[in-house]
Amino acid sequence: MGKLNCGMALALDKENYFLHKLHSLTGVIPVGYYMVQHLVLNSFTLAGPEKFNAVIGFFESMPKFFLLTLEICAIWIPLLFHAIYGMFIVYRAKPNYFGSVYGWSRNLMYTLQRWTGVFLFFFLIIHVSTTTGMKYLHNDAKVVEFDAWYTKLTTPPYLWIVLYILGVAAASFHLGTGIFNFCVRWGITTSDKAQNAVQKFSMAFFVAITLIGWAALGGFLIHGNRSTPATSQPDTGSSQVMGRAHSIVAVR
Repeated sequence: MGKLNCGMALALDKENYFLHKLHSLTGVIPVGYYMVQHLVLNSFTLAGPEKFNAVIGFFESMPKFFLLTLEICAIWIPLLFHAIYGMFIVYRAKPNYFGSVYGWSRNLMYTLQRWTGVFLFFFLIIHVSTTTGMKYLHNDAKVVEFDAWYTKLTTPPYLWIVLYILGVAAASFHLGTGIFNFCVRWGITTSDKAQNAVQKFSMAFFVAITLIGWAALGGFLIHGNRSTPATSQPDTGSSQVMGRAHSIVAVR
């Protein structure tokens, strides 16, 4: 029995080792890569509604079965695995930064990455269900076009804009620290010097991607009024003619 338990424990350790490495890999590729390009493409809002909607139009011009297959295989399946197994990691985690003598920056990164992971788990459920989910449910891409986003973000009490500001920052930090963990777990950075360099890069990366995401949100606010047709104003010349006609009628 002892040998059997030992064998099961070793098998479990090997399974966890594999799943942990797969978890860190999927967090960078393809999930992390998709997030970066997603925010970069969203920053087309800075160029105006037409440019942003052109990006939507490009993807919608693809055959539906191809786009859906691409999303399922390259985004949804890796993201679901990363999210679900990530919650398992959070459940087993034992943070040692707050209330501990080990107040190191990497311990803080470890703790905040777990917190942002939990937040992102629920944030992404809301985000995907109200965007891609609604698009497929109604078979209409207008729900993810510029006008829909502008209305969503500028509707009082502005909870959506606050949620996305926090969501972008949390996702950027989670990916930045994920890159650091990926390099350590996969043996890319083995020396203290290399790990310190990657840690600095991950924090710089976090700031840069956050700013790109916030710029994309700002583009909706800057160009929002231009996306809706301006209320037509009566022509001055026509008004004068109509005014004279009314005067003539009144005299008669």
